[in-house]
Amino acid sequence: MSALLTDSTLSLLAHGYAWGPDLRRAHDGASVVRTHLFGRPAALLHGPAAVDLFYDTNHVQRHGALPAQVLDPLFGEGAVHSLDGPPHRVRKELFVSLLMSPDAIRALTESIEGGWREAVADWEGRRVVLFDEVAVLLTRAVCDWVGLPVPEDAAREIAEDCVTMIDGSAGAGPRRLRARHARRRQEQALAAAVIDLRATGPHPDGIFAASRHAAVAGSPLEAVARHRDQDGTLLDPHTAAVELLNIIRPTVAIAWFAVFAAHAFHRHPGGREQLRAGGPAYARAFAHEVRRFYPFVPFIGGVAVDDLTLDDHEIPAGTHLLLDVYGHHHDPDLWERPYHFAPGRFLGHEPDRDLLIPQGGGDARTGHRCPGEDITVSLLAALAPALADLDFAVPQQDLSIPLGRIPTRPRSGFVMEVAHQPRSHRARRFQRQS
Repeated sequence: MSALLTDSTLSLLAHGYAWGPDLRRAHDGASVVRTHLFGRPAALLHGPAAVDLFYDTNHVQRHGALPAQVLDPLFGEGAVHSLDGPPHRVRKELFVSLLMSPDAIRALTESIEGGWREAVADWEGRRVVLFDEVAVLLTRAVCDWVGLPVPEDAAREIAEDCVTMIDGSAGAGPRRLRARHARRRQEQALAAAVIDLRATGPHPDGIFAASRHAAVAGSPLEAVARHRDQDGTLLDPHTAAVELLNIIRPTVAIAWFAVFAAHAFHRHPGGREQLRAGGPAYARAFAHEVRRFYPFVPFIGGVAVDDLTLDDHEIPAGTHLLLDVYGHHHDPDLWERPYHFAPGRFLGHEPDRDLLIPQGGGDARTGHRCPGEDITVSLLAALAPALADLDFAVPQQDLSIPLGRIPTRPRSGFVMEVAHQPRSHRARRFQRQS
């Protein structure tokens, strides 16, 4: 059969998150299904053995794994995500040092705490779209933490651009064009900040204008601007901007999980009371279940370096590999009642490393797993109980989550009518991890 007849691109675009599970069902649940995407040989991989294989850097690489129309709007040209071998190791060490230390996680969580209290005070007596407001809150917090504090209007613009990048990475036509323009706009501003930091005098333009801020010393901005790659050279300003954006953009993406959290306890009201009373352990379990249950990443891409075999299925070298993340999280062989939202499945223990993989599998310190995963869990475990503690009503709206669209979220963005909060609620701090 010709590649044209077996190409799954149109089916992927039409079915979104359901594409992988549907494809496997059509092949009797096989752990490897060979197909074509964008005219190139591809294979959908599923299951624990597939996770092990996919994150074996001796056999699977990331360079060339994603089409430029996906890679550029989401990660940017030259990003750590597209590197392999020693260049990836050296660049990855930068992100590990910045994102995985307890001090970094604590500092960013505390920044979110302060921002939440300010935001809630502004929301009182108003109708707000939770997704939009949390995206701005996250943007302000992460920009402060990075060493690039920005005013409210700039934070809203940056948040909108980051959301546009994420939304356009899997889109076509106008969605992709808007994503490219948003990335170009933010890369130019961040590159100017890097140039400003390296220069002897201040750079006159740009919303970030780093030398105007006292927050630069010891910041991620300084670390990225001073980082030297494997060859000993500084990152060029554009690549430095790309990597700074690869700290800011994924933090803004936590807005998706925050809205899914609100959706979860709205659909399951008992969950809201459990979040209020359950303490940090339940909040963390709730965060893990949100990341498992709700659709965020449909799959992760790689390329077979050599001929591979998985469960007696042969995979030729050069095949584009897609690790089935959404299907993995809803596989009844891996999860009890996988379509049932049940935070209790994670109470009392952390999930196995390669069982819960919304941000990748393998070792985050040495492989391609996202080094910001611990930050995501910490922020979501803080935001969810704080949101549950907020007094708000949910007016009539469309809260459906279309699986045919990547990325997806509740269509309405989760509209809330926020009541005036008792003083005790305004003063309440987040329930943080001990």
